[in-house]
Amino acid sequence: MVQLSNLINSLPPFHFADAKKRIEEKQAQGVDVVDLSVGDPDLPAPASVIERLCETAHQPINHRYPEYRGMHAFHDAVVSWFQRRFGVALEPERETLALIGSKEGLVYAASCVLNAGDIALTPDPYYPVYVSAATTIGAQPYMLPLREENRYLMDLDSIPANVLAKARLLWLNYPNNPTAAVADLDYFASVVEFAKRHQLVIVHDMAYAETYYDDFRPPSLLQVPGAMDVAVELHSLSKTYNMPGFRVGMLVGNATLVDAVARLKSNIDSGIFRPVQYAAIEALNLPEAWTIERNAVYKRRRDLLVEGCNTLGMRAVAPLAGLYIWARIPAGYTSREFSNWLFDRIGVFITPGSNFGPAGEGYVRISLTTPDERIAEALRRIRELMAA
Repeated sequence: MVQLSNLINSLPPFHFADAKKRIEEKQAQGVDVVDLSVGDPDLPAPASVIERLCETAHQPINHRYPEYRGMHAFHDAVVSWFQRRFGVALEPERETLALIGSKEGLVYAASCVLNAGDIALTPDPYYPVYVSAATTIGAQPYMLPLREENRYLMDLDSIPANVLAKARLLWLNYPNNPTAAVADLDYFASVVEFAKRHQLVIVHDMAYAETYYDDFRPPSLLQVPGAMDVAVELHSLSKTYNMPGFRVGMLVGNATLVDAVARLKSNIDSGIFRPVQYAAIEALNLPEAWTIERNAVYKRRRDLLVEGCNTLGMRAVAPLAGLYIWARIPAGYTSREFSNWLFDRIGVFITPGSNFGPAGEGYVRISLTTPDERIAEALRRIRELMAA
């Protein structure tokens, strides 16, 4: 009989994998499910990216093992993109690293900083990987509630001294998942100062940097003078260029931590398939006009959903960035009860806010990565159900 480790037995099911299974079961019953749960872009990757992928996939040299840290050309493309977008100069190789999607970078970065018994300062609600990345190595998350009245910014001054004494890592995530909140450079500067004062490492998850609206441009934490001393930032091409299945992202920032993640990564997995790196280089060199045109589609969906939610009594504010609407649920339900009610009765699947932590109770997260007509259909079904 196989006996599993304490680690595996302690891991909860990953919500989004479980959600996919529930949707498939409902569809097998003949239900037309409208899935508004996952931030999985329905728009295609740019045509030139696909062409570059196919072209380089035919070259035998690219069928061999790729470089562990990424091709030199990939690093150069990241440096150029970061300079254009944020005005921040990075050193290729030393301050950049290719990742098989930013998710692995989150886990590896935590492993390079935390020891068993340490504390990771964690926003609540949170992307579930932040917690599992800490607990799997015996560290503990300390939750910092993100409150609507505080614009979903962490109140770092509320952390007790005994917690700070054991804290090694601070998770940061703006534009935020799931709340879609944003932070400005003044807030980032205060976080960098706090981290230096308490000898913390900041890991900033910026997967939603390039989905923005209404003339807003999310800033990078690394724009703050001195941030590179204590911080790394993760970017992903999944949402940025509609490339979630390509599994390509990058870690940038503090050279010591970038090197540590590279060393850990080289002992666990391999580099990125070269044709995918070539495709990523093509994407990183696209003109800003491509991003603006793509974001116009999401803005239209954002406005449709925000108006629809508010009409239904599910109060929502139009976000300045990200792929989600964070909406309050009607009175008389928990987040999970309300989400299950919609799914069971009308086949509309949204994510309960409590899936992202206790502070998410009372809200639901609704994704913009579904065609306009399907969003309209979901709103129609919810309106009819609530009226009945």
